[in-house]
Amino acid sequence: MGPLSREAWAHRLVAFRASPSVFMASANGEDLGRDLLNDLRNEKLSEQTKVSLLALTLEYAAQLWPDSPTAEAAAASLLDALALLPPRPSALRRPLLLAATTVLAAGGTLGPNSEASCRLLPLLLSLALGRDVGRGYGPVSEQRSLQAVACECLRELETCKPGLLGSSLGVLRSLLGREGPTQPLSLLLALALRNTLVVQSRSGAGLQGLLVAVDSSTGIGPWDWTLAEESGAHLLPQAPSWPAAGEECGLVVLESSPEEARELRAAVAQLLDTSYLLTPVAQAQLLWLLGWALRGLRGQPPALFKPQLVRLLGTAQLTLMHVILALKASFGEALFTAQDEALLLRRLTLAAQHPALPLPTHLFYLHCLLSFPENWPLGPEDEENAPLLLGPQLCRGLMPSLLHDPEVLLARLHVLCLMCADEEEEEKSQLQSLQQYLGELLAGLRQRAALAGGPHASATLCFQASFLVASCLARQTEVLTPLIQGLAQLYRARPMLAPHFVDLLDWVGPELGEPLKDVLRQEIVSKPGRNEALCWHLQMLAKVAEGEVQSATLCFLQAAAVHCTDWSSQQALLRVCRALLWAGGGSGLVDLLQVLARQLEDPDGRDHARLYYILLAHLAGPKLGVALGPSHAAPALASSLVAENQGFAAALMVQETPAPVHLSVGPRKVRGPLPVLQLQIKALEPVYTLELRFRVEKQLYAPLEAVHVPYLSPSRPAYSLFLPLEPRCPAPAQLEIQALYTTPTGLTCHSHLPPLSVNFADLFLPFPQPPEEAKEAFFEGLWDSCLPKGVESRVWCPLGPQSLETVVSHHLEPFVVAAQPPASYHVAIRLPPASMLLLRLEAAQEDGVPVALRTDDWAVLPLAGDYLRGLVASE
Repeated sequence: MGPLSREAWAHRLVAFRASPSVFMASANGEDLGRDLLNDLRNEKLSEQTKVSLLALTLEYAAQLWPDSPTAEAAAASLLDALALLPPRPSALRRPLLLAATTVLAAGGTLGPNSEASCRLLPLLLSLALGRDVGRGYGPVSEQRSLQAVACECLRELETCKPGLLGSSLGVLRSLLGREGPTQPLSLLLALALRNTLVVQSRSGAGLQGLLVAVDSSTGIGPWDWTLAEESGAHLLPQAPSWPAAGEECGLVVLESSPEEARELRAAVAQLLDTSYLLTPVAQAQLLWLLGWALRGLRGQPPALFKPQLVRLLGTAQLTLMHVILALKASFGEALFTAQDEALLLRRLTLAAQHPALPLPTHLFYLHCLLSFPENWPLGPEDEENAPLLLGPQLCRGLMPSLLHDPEVLLARLHVLCLMCADEEEEEKSQLQSLQQYLGELLAGLRQRAALAGGPHASATLCFQASFLVASCLARQTEVLTPLIQGLAQLYRARPMLAPHFVDLLDWVGPELGEPLKDVLRQEIVSKPGRNEALCWHLQMLAKVAEGEVQSATLCFLQAAAVHCTDWSSQQALLRVCRALLWAGGGSGLVDLLQVLARQLEDPDGRDHARLYYILLAHLAGPKLGVALGPSHAAPALASSLVAENQGFAAALMVQETPAPVHLSVGPRKVRGPLPVLQLQIKALEPVYTLELRFRVEKQLYAPLEAVHVPYLSPSRPAYSLFLPLEPRCPAPAQLEIQALYTTPTGLTCHSHLPPLSVNFADLFLPFPQPPEEAKEAFFEGLWDSCLPKGVESRVWCPLGPQSLETVVSHHLEPFVVAAQPPASYHVAIRLPPASMLLLRLEAAQEDGVPVALRTDDWAVLPLAGDYLRGLVASE
């Protein structure tokens, strides 16, 4: 196939981006990567189109060339295209470098055995060093602009294969301070230095003179893959982390010689001195990489970072604040004095109180306070505590309020709880004040949650706050006691919050859970009889009913059984009985189950009650627990009863099977104000209650309703149905189809059917026919209305052996407004939702007819041209 046009490529790219996996599985997908590489050398395509093709390569390299051989060939082709570019400035050099790098990295071909790798790496390093690599790579001015791109490409390859640039550390270091892109080069050198130290530490070797600055004017010899192969391609973290103080970040402690240590300090100091020229994000990345590298080296004092800390402690950039805290977590008191720690805490506290902060920034500062890495933390390592220097006076402005956003309120409440957990004797009065404020805040949250008809978010926030308090202050009875009483009052006021109470009891510890269960159980059983909240009481009682069955609980259940008349309420009652069975039951429960087995109206409820009665009467406590508990393993097929039960379970599941029907598109018909797709359904096996569900990708059409067919049989003729389409733009699409149906054996199954295409012509609708004498004027009025907002074009429509009259009668007859057969036809087509396509077919020749067309939607133009050129082919 020859080179594709710009319009053809636009079509293919739109189809590919809509669903890359579907497109690659189609017939057109096999040649996409090959055509893309070939057309990069097509001189008829503009550079803008080629840049679009290279952008596709950057995004979907793994899909276009999924294995190593194809990726190797693609990278070599891209490098050839780069070398063949004319010496004048071109917009393709940078995308080609990025594309070749991406293909090698994504295809897993980067290595010493890859010819493309051995070509690309020296080229990238030469460009990064600012060398003149020849006129074939553009003028000298453009080669200098390629330095930043080359550094980024090398950084990507170094990330994929740590240690790749280890032998080039000295060359890269020699460029620092010279004219050129400072930020890409600094980040590249920092990453290569960090990775080299990691790889060398694993083998116990030092830097071995790799950091010695060399003359960058010398040529580049064969690439050294030794360190890259030793690393084993273990990817290392690339984003600033916040490790624990004792964690070594994967570095083995490495001892270096005095000369190596001196060179390393000089290189780090050189990088730090230029860091102020970088953007905040790049500065954070650089500081973290250097801190990560120095942490595992003995004899390397972190005081090298001190000048940068003096500059950055007052920063308002969140990325820089985060990396400062990461360095503090790594080096602790070796880098941060007590005064630095106090200043940093004060800075975070004051920043978190700023009223104009956006919500994410506010939460960031609060999270930093909650996770602040102290120099000398008190208490066990896994125990959460407030920073020692964060006293009540400093936190006075961080008190939570009901006016705060829920996320901010919870974060500030967390800080308040940690302050309340501090039991220093000299701060007893302040501690009591904080506890009093905490109690008032929780009371306010419960009051809002208790409002009838109140928002669901208020109740959720109340229980989140209660859980947070219970988790942080589990040992402080002076806080938990009023919390339990308040939650009991909340349940009394609004029993419909029972699901929230159940969820809270699932997560809190026994310090709050056990007394809260007792209070709630007493609250529920104290008011037996008919109650509008009976369903919530039963749900709550199933959670809190445990231990010895009390007479009050049985009296409540006996009174509730009279009012449980529907299936759901009876099942709720039986769940309470099951919970009591699990707890041990008793004689009173036996009597209750006997009554329920006789009096419940629903047979399912009576059967469950009878089963529970039999289990309670015949099994002791441990065996009863095993019988009621979940099965942790599938039972062996020891009897036909087990096999029958497993078959019954399979019958309750929706199973995926091959498609039982064949779906095709029938002749096009016009029915109503919307385009309609006629579908022909042929059954391959008997199918009952068939439901077809349709989906269109990218929301080109409005959601399509499901179609239901009661019965299909192979012995019957094909079933026809009409699927209304409601396009949001006049464009062809693919329909994804799923079938849900019942087999003759009673199983419910689902299948995925092959997708169907909705063609451009399937969207055609006719205009209302005007009177005979006004047809020509009607068409001319439509023709004139298209401009100036629309577009006009001319297309050659091949006719082949057919006449113009035959082609029009087969394809366009419903849309002909005015005609003088067989020589002239005026066609008006309405395209939903609000577009039109007008055609003038006149002066037919032997092999075709020129067509003048107008439309008020420019996006319709390429679709209309393809449709007219393909009329004869469709025959």
